[in-house]
Amino acid sequence: MAPPALSVSSLSKTYRTGLLRRSGVQALDGVSLTVEEGAIFGLLGPNGAGKTTLVKTLLGLVHPTGGTARLFGAPAGTPAARQRIGFVPENHRFPGFFTATETLHAYGRLADVPRTARAERIPALLDRLDLDGRGDSKVKTFSKGMLQRLGLAQALLNEPDLLFLDEPTGGVDPVGRRAIRDIVVELRDEGKTIFLNSHLLSEVEKVCSQIAILRDGSLVRQGRVETLTAVERVYDLVATPLPAALREAPDLPLSSAPSGSAPAPDLARYRVRAEDRATLNAVLDRLRGADVQIESITPLRQSLEDYFIDVVDAPRDS
Repeated sequence: MAPPALSVSSLSKTYRTGLLRRSGVQALDGVSLTVEEGAIFGLLGPNGAGKTTLVKTLLGLVHPTGGTARLFGAPAGTPAARQRIGFVPENHRFPGFFTATETLHAYGRLADVPRTARAERIPALLDRLDLDGRGDSKVKTFSKGMLQRLGLAQALLNEPDLLFLDEPTGGVDPVGRRAIRDIVVELRDEGKTIFLNSHLLSEVEKVCSQIAILRDGSLVRQGRVETLTAVERVYDLVATPLPAALREAPDLPLSSAPSGSAPAPDLARYRVRAEDRATLNAVLDRLRGADVQIESITPLRQSLEDYFIDVVDAPRDS
């Protein structure tokens, strides 16, 4: 059985401070998580939660105080791990006097990509990332969105299996954000694993299948986005208007939705609270028995932003 793309076990990191380095700051406190191949994984947390330290540890730039971190089974930071990853840092800086092609050749050499491979991959990456025709343009003339796409190009030069993206859409306009988002999904569909670190929760919600939330150096939540954001046992129902007898029935666990319009004039939106599957089906059977036509029923979910704020603002012992 192949190892996961990324596995972290009881990872800790303490930064020593003070004149004699006797005091310390705990950046990571026993973090354990696993990311399977082919996932788009989002790492979330407020400032100071330990996200940067975790990413630097996975890249081999920081040595942990305790625990282990492995990429495809190889210890983080080893040549075997590094040759399979690409990285786009936040606010990356390319020399402005380089052209896009010169930049990619320079970074390709740093990644030990052979010249023949660079000569083939660079034009293909420029074309894929909508930078075709700009290979001879100076980087200093590029917009923020173009710089982000150039950053993606350099990260893909060595054809990595695992891609680390730190705020990939930060400062980019909506059109540029969508273009980058589409590229990330394409890379996932090609079998690559994406590890995304971002404060733009609406972007994370659109592309990530799984997330983890750090707070004060500890992992406080991990799971699939749709599971974590589901409101327990509450459903959004769109149907034809209920007859008066049902609207006034005290034993029917159904109410008008507090907000949101129905998708058509002849439909209405309701909320159903059902303690279990049998109760939900009994409600639906009762509606059908009264000739109510059901358009859709879906579990009610809160936004990832609301869920995130609930988690990070919760009392520390919860």
